[in-house]
Amino acid sequence: MKSAARALDVLEHLAATPEGASFPTLCSELNLPKSSLHALLATMVERGWVYLHESTRLYRIGVRAWQVGRSFVGLEALAQLAQPHLEAASDELNETVQLAVLDGTDNVYVAKVDSDHPLQLVSRVGSRLPAYATGLGKVLLADLEPEELRRRMRGVEFQRFTDRTITDLAALERALAEARANGFAQDEGEYTTGVFCVAVPIVGATGAVVAAMSCSVPSPRFDGTDQARAALIATLSKHGGELSRRVSTAAISVSHELT
Repeated sequence: MKSAARALDVLEHLAATPEGASFPTLCSELNLPKSSLHALLATMVERGWVYLHESTRLYRIGVRAWQVGRSFVGLEALAQLAQPHLEAASDELNETVQLAVLDGTDNVYVAKVDSDHPLQLVSRVGSRLPAYATGLGKVLLADLEPEELRRRMRGVEFQRFTDRTITDLAALERALAEARANGFAQDEGEYTTGVFCVAVPIVGATGAVVAAMSCSVPSPRFDGTDQARAALIATLSKHGGELSRRVSTAAISVSHELT
């Protein structure tokens, strides 16, 4: 069990570090004994789960991880189905539009379309963020039953990313109640200072929220007026509603193990 947990720790760390990580960094970040980590990495490299770049001596995610990830049909189908709707919303707004699902207490990005602007949100498909600090995450958390929300958040340390970040469960529950009442959620610089985000739910055939679609706008292009907010919400609601209908018709679902 300990070896399996350590292998997963290595994979998750490398997945969040696309530029790669050195052996000393992995030892330090994961707090693992050198001998155990050396043997573990040797096995993972041999099996193709981890790749070692010989000249830089940096470890990266290997091709086997990609192959296994591609076999997760639910998310792959969802991303493919969502792509034209993300593109349509991004074309209309000329801003970055993203799709995410919930994994525990994090939102994980599964599809993205960038804007044409030089100044834009930097993110990538496959990355994850604490759901309490994002508009996408709040939409996803808002669909959980209160007891399930408290169970998932038990033991979670609320990290303050900016002076606007939600930092306790009571404040999060109020934000989620507001998201449920409004049908959308906002993130006003809660994870990244100077970035406004609005998100809407993507609903499946059962009525459950299977994903969330968002638009992120840097503050120089967002004046904070009700009119500007309404325009973003209207566009996302239109394209999010169209995607929800397609998801329902296609009977695409995301495993509850993930959400």
